[in-house]
Amino acid sequence: MTASPVNASSANTPPRTALGIDIGGSGVKGAPVDVTTGSLTQDRLRIPTPQPATPDAVAAVVREIVKHFAWTGPVGVTFPGVVVDGVVRTAANVDRSWVGVDARALFDGAAVLNDADAAGIAEMTFGQGRGRTGTVLVLTFGTGIGSALFAGGVLVPNTELGHLELHGRDAEHRASDRAREEHDLSWEKWAERVEEYLRHVEMLFSPSLIVIGGGVSKKADKFLPHIGIDTPVVPAALQNQAGIVGAAMAASR
Repeated sequence: MTASPVNASSANTPPRTALGIDIGGSGVKGAPVDVTTGSLTQDRLRIPTPQPATPDAVAAVVREIVKHFAWTGPVGVTFPGVVVDGVVRTAANVDRSWVGVDARALFDGAAVLNDADAAGIAEMTFGQGRGRTGTVLVLTFGTGIGSALFAGGVLVPNTELGHLELHGRDAEHRASDRAREEHDLSWEKWAERVEEYLRHVEMLFSPSLIVIGGGVSKKADKFLPHIGIDTPVVPAALQNQAGIVGAAMAASR
């Protein structure tokens, strides 16, 4: 999954395009990205996340995506957990066997980072956070709740704020999109849970902006009107493509 050798004249030139792959609890998505604009250069490919989502099984899907695009350039991969120097430290929504795995080696040298951090980087560069210098919180609602915290435009990595405790359990067990589906909640009822969670993070971080990403960002009109907190809350401009874009950006650096 690493780039082919380059000639000396281009060795110091950052690549314009990279393949971004976003591993989620329900699906693995990938596409080539023009990292200067944040736009996908081909239609994305989505493959259901294998169950159980073991390292080898997920790596096989990642390689299938690379093969689908006949890709030989740089690759970035997101992971739904804490990633430090390419090594997985937590794995809440995939198989526990991931903990301690050198994901960078598993993915043949690809750049690997937390999924919400990748989405946040993309949103801060090309989306709602562009030009913001205060504290910005990007939250992705899907199988769990991912978070990317930025202070003065600088990422504080691996915050994993979906695991803050509410009512004696992880917040994502109450307020993730999966929780909405599992408990058959109306959008309005789910919005009540989301607002409770947002008030909690608002109290902790006093952000100037909260950006809602993940798959639900495409349906923001169904729940955001029911949320009222002091901090402005907006849907992600890149919607559910942000993780792919952020992964590609990480690979191109």
